[in-house]
Amino acid sequence: MDLVPALEEPLKKVLGPPTAKVMAEHLGLHTVGDLLHHYPRRYEERGQLTHLADLPMDEHVTVVAMVADARLHSFASAKSPRGKGQRLEVTITDGHGRLQLVFFGNGVHKPHKELLPGTRAMFAGKVSVFNRRLQLAHPAYELLRGDTEEAVETWAGALIPLYPATAKLESWKIGKAVQTVLPSAQEAVDPLPESLREGRGLVSLPEALLKIHRPHTKADIDAARTRLKWDEAFVLQVALARRRHADAQLPAVPRRPAADGLLSAFDDRLPFTLTDGQRKVSAEIFDDLATDHPMHRLLQGEVGSGKTLVALRAMLAVVDAGGQAALLAPTEVLAQQHHRSVVEMMGELAEGGMLGGAERATKVVLLTGSMGAAARRQALLDLVTGEAGIVIGTHALIEDKVRFHDLGLVVVDEQHRFGVEQRDALRGKGTQPPHLLVMTATPIPRTVAMTVFGDLETSVLDQLPAGRSPIASHVVPAADKPHFLARAWERVREEVANGHQAYVVCPRIGDEEDDPRKAGRKKSPEDEAEKRPPLAVLDVADHLAKGPLHGLTVEVLHGRMHPDDKDAVMRRFAAGDTDVLVATTVIEVGVNVPNATAMVIMDADRFGVSQLHQLRGRVGRGSAPGLCLLVTEMPEASPARQRLGAVAATLDGFELSRIDLEQRREGDVLGQAQSGARSSLRVLAVIEDEEVIEQAREEAVAVVEADPDLTAHPGLRTALDALVDEEREQYLEKG
Repeated sequence: MDLVPALEEPLKKVLGPPTAKVMAEHLGLHTVGDLLHHYPRRYEERGQLTHLADLPMDEHVTVVAMVADARLHSFASAKSPRGKGQRLEVTITDGHGRLQLVFFGNGVHKPHKELLPGTRAMFAGKVSVFNRRLQLAHPAYELLRGDTEEAVETWAGALIPLYPATAKLESWKIGKAVQTVLPSAQEAVDPLPESLREGRGLVSLPEALLKIHRPHTKADIDAARTRLKWDEAFVLQVALARRRHADAQLPAVPRRPAADGLLSAFDDRLPFTLTDGQRKVSAEIFDDLATDHPMHRLLQGEVGSGKTLVALRAMLAVVDAGGQAALLAPTEVLAQQHHRSVVEMMGELAEGGMLGGAERATKVVLLTGSMGAAARRQALLDLVTGEAGIVIGTHALIEDKVRFHDLGLVVVDEQHRFGVEQRDALRGKGTQPPHLLVMTATPIPRTVAMTVFGDLETSVLDQLPAGRSPIASHVVPAADKPHFLARAWERVREEVANGHQAYVVCPRIGDEEDDPRKAGRKKSPEDEAEKRPPLAVLDVADHLAKGPLHGLTVEVLHGRMHPDDKDAVMRRFAAGDTDVLVATTVIEVGVNVPNATAMVIMDADRFGVSQLHQLRGRVGRGSAPGLCLLVTEMPEASPARQRLGAVAATLDGFELSRIDLEQRREGDVLGQAQSGARSSLRVLAVIEDEEVIEQAREEAVAVVEADPDLTAHPGLRTALDALVDEEREQYLEKG
């Protein structure tokens, strides 16, 4: 929160261009204020060593440890065929666990002289796995001698701050830069109203910045973190409270369903009864639709809890009331799928001529970017005349050309794929703001909903419809037990033999565009210390068709295929013509093929917990039980394996989303993609800090109700502008 000129000073003036350039490019830090708000990730005590067993894979870490032994090896390589290549292997220890460091080539001489057994140092590098052991290749290091004048100065105090760092800039260099700018912290303007600060017993902002970077005791760290958490929670909640306040002032057309209209005709033809959950949530939605300011509701439901049906009933209610409804889907595959299933569910009710016509039917049109010109023209015409009561599409719906007769409701599917700008652009197409329903199948703990979707009311569907089958999930440790993987392919064959189908999901497509850096490059010994690239759809499909699944129909589906080809593949799979679909996460949301009962996720450790839960929700959608196999090569003790174990152990999405959030290290819930790095939460952890978020929300609502323009709170205004620049306050990214 670059609040005043001293904090707005560009880093290149203070630290010099080379360091400032690295900070800007790799850490997104540009000003003195940015650097002061780059807080230590944790602290090491001078005398203590880092616990090596808990290091995260593939992350840059800084550890304090002691050298146990160091050995120099010679080997033959392309550059030195006579065995002159040199590799230094250093083992460091925390007294319990060990970690291997490797240095190659000319880089071995200095560490060979300095890293003698018994030496203590800070080491920084990226954790990788080599020969099934954790290692750091070419780590940077700083010896902790403490005998020279400078070292005593730099490491004075018992607590050494360790900063989120990168390969280009180690934690201790960031620490030295922070020491340089720390005096400016005195000039930070406080965003918290004084009454709030005193009432909650919080230290001032300058004091908090000083204590978080130069703590003398653990109590200093606690006081600083508590204060900085309040800043983040409060400023964010004020932004959301202002948005809710502004939304509540907007007018909207109340939409009440006709007594014997389209909705009741639809309900009469349903072959099953609604669950209690669906009834309750529908009632909340209908109440909102009947008011004269716009509904803003988040509908979260477990995978397969029947959200689409609830949304469709809301759309039919609006059509009954003379309006139109738009369903916005994140991908063409999903838009086509929604269109098919809505038309199927509605039957002849989807074949209407005029809105509210006597036969109580309406038209349901599809609008996507890849449609042919004639079909597109017809769809646009149906919308502008009001002939189509329901339109389903991708962000093509947001384009300027699209005009509605009377847009009454916008339903957004899988909100985490949409920025709020898109949501608002669609909202702007109504003569008055339409009602808004956001659906997500990613279960969101309450505090996250309060933080990320703080401007929406929340409804939760947590009951599965009758007839849904349980999904058994298992981890397949391919490296430790290769025969488990062979058995996985046998299981897929068994499912197909029983008349069912299967998905195989891979992290990557596999036409080298995926990763230009990897293409056409020789492997050096350093590369071999890196992990192999993630498995790719095209390679895996080829391997399966020729090998373990020989004789079955195997097709591929990924995001770079032509939309018509994608649709054709999905149609064949839905019709049962394809046995096995090898796909990227393009199938993650909304794809509904009840006959698919098995899913094998390759390199499952490369996916997040919520994503795995989403993917798994694609099987077991019919009456036959589902099976999900999580294939990984990660060693048993690794955090990645524990994460997969958690997914296999429970089908409760809310439980998994808590685990997921607890494991995301920087608490970066808001996503940086559209709001710049400043909106990311630095110290606020949405799960642990439930209490702070709730209290901050109460305080924020009180402040905004008393003073919506924050005239009496200039410091808070400035902080808000730093969080969300002026014209984007409406666009707090939901991510």
